[in-house]
Formats: sequence, structure tokens, C-alpha cells
Amino acid sequence: MPGSTPSWWATRGPRAWLQLPFAALFACVAAVRKSAWHVGLLRAHRLSVPVVVVGNVAVGGSGKTPVVIWLADALRQRGWAPGIISRGYGGRAAVPTPVWPHSDPVEVGDEPVLISRRTGVPMWIGRDRPAVGRALLAAHPQVDVIISDDGLQHYQLARDVEIVVLDERILGNAWPLPAGPLREPLSRVRQSHLAILHGESSTRTRAAIGAVPSVKMTLAPGRFYRLHAPEEQADARDLKDLTLKALAGIGRPERFFESLRALGLEPRDTRAFPDHYVFSARDLALDGADALLMTEKDAIKCRAIAPEQTWVLPVDAHIDVAALEHILECLDGPEAA
Repeated sequence: MPGSTPSWWATRGPRAWLQLPFAALFACVAAVRKSAWHVGLLRAHRLSVPVVVVGNVAVGGSGKTPVVIWLADALRQRGWAPGIISRGYGGRAAVPTPVWPHSDPVEVGDEPVLISRRTGVPMWIGRDRPAVGRALLAAHPQVDVIISDDGLQHYQLARDVEIVVLDERILGNAWPLPAGPLREPLSRVRQSHLAILHGESSTRTRAAIGAVPSVKMTLAPGRFYRLHAPEEQADARDLKDLTLKALAGIGRPERFFESLRALGLEPRDTRAFPDHYVFSARDLALDGADALLMTEKDAIKCRAIAPEQTWVLPVDAHIDVAALEHILECLDGPEAA
């Protein structure tokens, strides 16, 4: 899987056509593997508590991490005690490992540390998801629901609810890897319990997901905070007269730059890096700017090397309450909602 999204995934051009035989093979292998779990040739492991999977069918930044954070907070407000598990992509830990707000992103990955900081709920990572889930439950017996971050294609772990996050802007040519960005066909969404649509959706996407319940999501920026002194906050107007440099190493870096422009900020220098990029001090140099602007996910791993005038922009998922009601019905029946 590429570290950044190839531009030619956007259309069904010559480079995509050249990859189509490999894409057909990938799609075939993925379908056979999924069928093996479905018919019981491979055994799915069930945990002692319900499991909610939050995933996507395409490579790239669909907004899945903010959805996981939203769901953990929403369930907790309804009286549940959630825990979160993840692969820990980008980290070195392979065995089940707990994640704390100040864990090293090099060991456990940047997204798990961000999720742990934002939610405060138990979080564990590792390659074997059933083993990770069991380890979390052993360490935190009060947990009564597990949220699996980016676990849609990890069929080894049985799930009670599937949530697919879709962003039209990353679906590109809608071909399978490596000819396009899709891990699974768009029609896979029809087998889920809920589709969360980030941004506007085309007729093509609506037709592909069929009658599965769906809700819209928007990501709303919060207030900037200074990386080295988080209690110090600022609005966009406080930064407007500064010479700014902005960088992002996320699934869709341009989304961050678009957010800045929507806030009325026009950085003199914008730099995009691959998702989960390991930054150096040189990458973060101000280069004549007064301040550096970063995403919260990038800032997690840059505190030790970032300049003093580094400002972080957090975002929150705004999702219709109908989504939570539907999830609760799936977990415990209509009376739970």
C-alpha cells in the first residue's frame, strides 16, 4: 500500500489501465478470503463484549479517526464503558500493547496516541485483533463494548456492528488496488450497518451503497493551541497577520490546507507529506515564517523537534444523532436508544 495517494488514481487513465490485471487479482483474492470467513472455513473469534468496527473501503483519509473519537465519547455519554483497539499502523509494536496519552508514537503509532489523548478510554494496539481485544478486556474488566479502529477487512475478529466511513473525494476511479484506491468494492457498504458520509456524495456513491442507513458528517475545526503550551489557545484572527508555514502528513493533506483557507488563513508555504510520515527537524523549520501550523495527528510525534511557535488545529466530527441511535439499536435492540 502506497504511503501517499497516487494522482493517477483519480481517473481511469493509462497508468490505471496498466495496473488493472493486478487489480483484478487483488479483488479476486480479497473476495475469496472474505468468503472463507463467511462460510466458516476460517474461524472468526468473538470477544465477551460487543464489537463495533469503524472502517473504510478506500485507501486515504476518509475521516475515520474523528469518527472513532466521536463514537467513544457518544457511547460513554450514554452510559457505556468503551475500549478501543487498533492495528497501530506506523508503530513498531506487534504484540498487544497498551496506549497511553503520552505513549511514544514511534512504538504504537500516531493515530492511537491521538485517540487515547482525545478520549481517555482504554486503548490497545497490535497485529492480532482478537488477542488485542482480549488483552484490553483482561486489563480493563469494566469495558463493556470494543471499538475496532480501521478493522473492516480484519475478519478474524467477529463484529456486532459495522460502520463504514466514506469520503467521495478519495474514491477516485473506484477501481481496486493497485489500479485505484479501493480495498473492497463500494457495494461492500451494503453489508454494513451504517454509512457515515464525509462531505457530499455523488449519485454513483448513493447507488452503490443502496438502502443501508446513512448519515452525513462534517469536520469542524476547534481553536488552535500552541504545541509546547496547550493551555495557550488562539483563533484564526489571532494568527492572520503572521507569516505562516503549514504542513500535513495525513491521508489528504489538502484537506488541512483547505480548512486553513476557510478560516481566512493563507500560509505562504504549504508542504504535503505522505500519511504517517516521520518528520525531521528540517521539515519543521520555520524558513522565515513567524509560525508553523500543523494537524493534531502530526503534532503528536513532533513535540521534541518542533519550533516554539508551532500551532495545532484540532478537528471534531459533527454527526447526526440518528447515527448513535441506530448504533445503539444494533447493540442492544430498540429499547437501548
